[in-house]
Parts: sequence; structure tokens; C-alpha cells
Amino acid sequence: MIGTLYLIPNTLGTPNETETDPLGGVIPSDVQTLTARLDYFIAENAKTTRAFLKQVAVKHPLATPLQEIRIAELNVNTETAALPALLAPLLAGQDGGLISEAGVPAVADPGANLVRLAHANGIRVKPLIGPSSLLLAVMASGLNGQSFAFNGYLPTDAAQRAKRIKVLEERSRKENQTQLFIETPYRNTAMLEALVANCHPATLICAATNLTLASESVKTQSTAQWKKEMASGKTPDLHKQPTVFLLLAQ
Repeated sequence: MIGTLYLIPNTLGTPNETETDPLGGVIPSDVQTLTARLDYFIAENAKTTRAFLKQVAVKHPLATPLQEIRIAELNVNTETAALPALLAPLLAGQDGGLISEAGVPAVADPGANLVRLAHANGIRVKPLIGPSSLLLAVMASGLNGQSFAFNGYLPTDAAQRAKRIKVLEERSRKENQTQLFIETPYRNTAMLEALVANCHPATLICAATNLTLASESVKTQSTAQWKKEMASGKTPDLHKQPTVFLLLAQ
């Protein structure tokens, strides 16, 4: 009998919860219960996954001692040829969990190819409920939630990034579609500055930061409003803080 691949949500940062229930406000109890019974995980980073499992264990004792749980790593450097070995335990009948560093697996995450391979091998894939920074950002932005597109990372080169922003803004204008993208946290300020420098004054820009955390901040306003605030020295501190950027051309 073939095992099941569970797609396990992670927190979007260090939860600000009581020590008696560190994940209670973010990860549903039944998801934690299921996670606690697994003894095989595929994760971006074994160390941080063990830290997550320690948080799960506070309210949901692990069925297998933490040191005996097997965690195989899957990240952006994993070769395609290495994927079948990650699924071998499931094909042998063992259930396994795919877990991201933050949020839900296989969305803005290197796990998508593994999920596709699981389907190709007849492995049941079961997504579990948890926080998605992208959907939370759309919900809180006030921008078009009927039509939106996630564009991953924009180019790091300033000229190429500016060109890409203009392309996305034009697509947004033509299709009335919200455009989402992310940036490496230490380049967040540069991203916001690029948006303000290259978007039409009426285009709405949203910066959704530290979602689900105590320091959460979501702000939507026009390019002109952002520019005015930034000129007066009121640029929000986004440095090294996970942020989703959204725009909707008017």
C-alpha cells in the first residue's frame, strides 16, 4: 500500500503565542495532531523543521522521538534526479510530510516538482490548512481579489526591475488584475522605492509585512501617496521583514 504525502503548513515567522500553545493561533489543532504522528518529513531545512516539531510537541506529543524522526532536505539546490529517492519511503507504504520554511508547501516554494512527481507515481497528495502569506495579503490589501497573479521575484538589476514593474502595471491596467510579488527581505526597501519611482501616480500599491505576527502591517495607498510619505521621511521599515507587494493599476 502506498503512503500519503501530506502538505504541512508552517508559520510565517516566530509566533507570538503563550508557551502553553505556541502554534494555536496559526496552525489548526487537527493539523498539528496529524503532523505529530508522522516520522518522515521532506523539508527545506532540517534544523528549522525540528524546531517547528518541538513547537508542535508542546500540545501534541510526537509519536516518534524527535531525534528518531527522519527529515530529508529539498531546497532550490536539489537536483531533479534526487526527487525519486525522497518519495521512496512513501512508495514503500510510509506516510510523509512536505513542509516549507514558511507558509504552505509548493506555493512560492521548491516543493511543487515533488508534488507533481508524487501524482505521477500514484501517491495521494493531501493539502492541509494553514497560513498563506499570498492569500492573506490579497485579502487584506483591498485590491482585486477576483483576479490576481503571483509573479515570484522580480529582477535584481535596477533597470530590468523597472521594466518588469511597468509590464506588470500595464497587465494590471488591461485586465483589472492584482499583481503580487515578493523580494528577498533585505531588498524590500529598494523594491518599494522602485515601485514608487516607476508606477503611475494613481496605481494602488500595497505592502503586507509580517503577516500573522504581532508586528503585522498592511498598508495600501496610491503611488502618489507613497511618494509624498517617503519624501517626508516616513518610509516604513521593511528591512529584513517578510513582505508581499501588490499593485493594481487604476
